[in-house]
This record gives sequence, C-alpha cells and structure tokens, in this order.
Amino acid sequence: MSPFQEAESRWKRWRARIAAKPSLNLGYRIAVGVIGALVLAAGVLAIPYPGPGWLIVFAGLGILASEFEWAHRLLRFARTKYDAFMDWFSRQSLLVKGVGAVLTGLIVLATLWLLGTFGLVGTWIGLDYPWLESPL
Repeated sequence: MSPFQEAESRWKRWRARIAAKPSLNLGYRIAVGVIGALVLAAGVLAIPYPGPGWLIVFAGLGILASEFEWAHRLLRFARTKYDAFMDWFSRQSLLVKGVGAVLTGLIVLATLWLLGTFGLVGTWIGLDYPWLESPL
C-alpha cells in the first residue's frame, strides 16, 4: 500500500468513528462548514488583488466539499467555468487583456478607497484631503 493510500485509509477510519457518534458528527460538520465558509469568504475578497485569490476560493470550496455534496458540485462547476474563462481570456487580443487589467486595477483601487486605506496612508505622509476618506 502506498503512503497516500495508507493516509487515506487512516482518514476514512477516523472519519467513520466521528460519523458513528451523531452529536460529534454534527459538531464536526459545523466546524468544517464554518472554517470552509471563512476560507471561501477570504478568497472571494482576495480575487481582485494580486496573489492567490482563486486558489483560496477553491481551497474553501474544497474544505466544504469534504463534507457537503452541494459544495462538491459547486466546486466542480466553478473549476469548469474558471478554466473555460481563462482559456478564452488567453486567446484574446492585447487590447482585451489590457482592458481586463485596467478593470482589475479599478476594482482594487475602489476597494482600497472603501476600506479607508488611502485616508490612513495619506495621514502618514501629510496628505489630509477629505476625498481620500472612505464614505463608509
């Protein structure tokens, strides 16, 4: 038996022991749901920023999919749509890619402004303009 198969076998035995106790199983599923939802939410917030936003989204869905069938279906659907979009986007002209980069930049700037980042950093360097402050 390979190390991967051995680890999977241990995981299945451990999960079966938890599933045999209804109250423990419910607590485990709630914990997986809360952790998965938090990771998923962090990933959604990170999508427009440079870095692993989509990877975090897929990790959150993967956590949820370990216990919930609806999340497994959603993960499969999201991966298919993401791959199709990235294939389409890679075939586009430089103009379309540039517009995508500009729109992404505008989303990043808008969220930084809404979160008050510009107002905070502005006070550090002596720029105290009212329009830098977040409207929230």
